[in-house]
Amino acid sequence: MQLSDRAIDQADNLRRIVEPKPLKIIAISSGKGGVGKTNVSINLALSMAKQNKEVLLLDADLGMANIDVLLGLNTEYDLSHVVSGERTLEEIIVEGPSNIKIIPASSGISKMANLTSAEQAGLINAFSELGNAVDVLIIDTGAGISDTVVNFCKASQDVIVVVHDEPASITDAYAFIKVMSRHHNVSRFHVLANMTHDVHEGRNLFKKLSKATDRFLDVILTFAGTVPFDEKLRKAIQHQRAVVEAFPRSPSALAFKRITRQIDSWENDVSRSTGQLKFFVERMIQSDLLQSTMIQSDMTQSGMMQSTPQQEPG
Repeated sequence: MQLSDRAIDQADNLRRIVEPKPLKIIAISSGKGGVGKTNVSINLALSMAKQNKEVLLLDADLGMANIDVLLGLNTEYDLSHVVSGERTLEEIIVEGPSNIKIIPASSGISKMANLTSAEQAGLINAFSELGNAVDVLIIDTGAGISDTVVNFCKASQDVIVVVHDEPASITDAYAFIKVMSRHHNVSRFHVLANMTHDVHEGRNLFKKLSKATDRFLDVILTFAGTVPFDEKLRKAIQHQRAVVEAFPRSPSALAFKRITRQIDSWENDVSRSTGQLKFFVERMIQSDLLQSTMIQSDMTQSGMMQSTPQQEPG
């Protein structure tokens, strides 16, 4: 006897409750701004959605949000309305290309970049409303090492560090990795070279950074891949579209697709592989916000204005 469609749907819903599917949580960050981090976040999210994954993209660059602008989306509400209690998290979610779901942040509101511990706890608790109907959560963090960036990276299973071929980018990426590893027990990072001339340049950027971390830090760096400088990508941005949607056969779009396939092969860190939104929430709440003074001091000593990390700062 064949089951009705309604019975099958009920069975699927029950299975998701009893055996919630694992959730891959990826934070995308950088030591400094201007390296194309948000564009990387958007295109990876869309590439994964094209693999029939349910993708949630969180604009966590609080105070300097621009995912909605880059995709030409109209957002009436954002995370500030969740913090204030005016809206639930589910009510502010907007749908983007390829059916990705986007949680917009609040652009231009300085308070959102410096949430109190109570406000952060309230914001993170709101994630429990979403349930487990997501395969991948991509978090576009702010640049640098604010408390908010630290908390999102600590709660994620994987951290992608976006770098660009300029001394400040490499030095600041090193400083970011140093702080996350020494003060927050994050020991694994994936390095993505963006806006390179070719694959060799991306490999050289990775080698330059890994040479410093191998010498001074107890971390594991892997090469996530390289995205070439591409006029098609620039043109897609001008038209407020993702390059994987606008020009799917362009060099940068193909690079994002290769990186997405590589991400599928990443093994979850056993200590951080609970993979459900409720556990992501718990890890966020457990973040130690009292270390911010020490973190900022360490970043200053890390020599973020030096040209290259040839010797261990501080």
